[in-house]
Amino acid sequence: MIEPLVDIGVNLTNKRFAADCRETLIRAQTAGVNRCIVTGTSLESSQAAIALCRHYNAEFPGMLSATVGVHPHEASTLDAAMFLELSRLVTENPGIVVAVGETGLDFNRNFSPPAAQISAFEKQLQLACDTAMPLFLHERDAHNAQMDILKTFAGALPNAVIHCFTGDRASLLNYLESGFYIGITGWICDERRGQELRDIVHEIPLDRLLVETDAPYLLPRSLKHKPAGNRNEPAFLPEVVATIAACREQSAGEIASASTANAHRLFHLTRQ
Repeated sequence: MIEPLVDIGVNLTNKRFAADCRETLIRAQTAGVNRCIVTGTSLESSQAAIALCRHYNAEFPGMLSATVGVHPHEASTLDAAMFLELSRLVTENPGIVVAVGETGLDFNRNFSPPAAQISAFEKQLQLACDTAMPLFLHERDAHNAQMDILKTFAGALPNAVIHCFTGDRASLLNYLESGFYIGITGWICDERRGQELRDIVHEIPLDRLLVETDAPYLLPRSLKHKPAGNRNEPAFLPEVVATIAACREQSAGEIASASTANAHRLFHLTRQ
């Protein structure tokens, strides 16, 4: 029997889940996904993630946890008042909030200026240090700058996961050398744009591997029966696990068992 899975990154507050969130959770459980971590990307979505967890955990005990943070796209909005509220959300919601993030740098689109991204990132790194919370990190086209900032917090930072890793081998090895976990999504199920990831995923030590859907985004291209509207959801996480297993020439059970244990260790999840 395959170990129940933990989806470490799902955007359940996205409007595409508004009409059937409960049914989405039922399908996840049926597919063997018994824990989901709801991603916070702004003050509003972090508040919504916590509220969603509290609402559905009454029916699905312990199934949902949340992250609290400001995505680099939203970095320009992070003023002193908002940061104070983010800090309050982290400290006043034990058992629900399990990480600071989604935070990091994204120089691919620069929806917020780089300077604003760096400022917001540093503030959230300090928050993680102050609260001993792990980090849920985003990075696009900013590896060197992100590593330089992370190194200034070396020795003080709790651990971290590089969410939705899609980088090259050099950046993967840098993150691993820093002791970080690596989150793999349905990107690996795309034989076109995900080929480099398929080629290097075997280099991730089994005790540093995490799995996620990033739903409703990144629907696995390899799914035989795709849903209407191409919306991704946690029930499709086994497809990611199966693809990782094939690329690493391991069993899906090995990947499931390791990634679940890693998620519990990193996010201090309680066993159900």
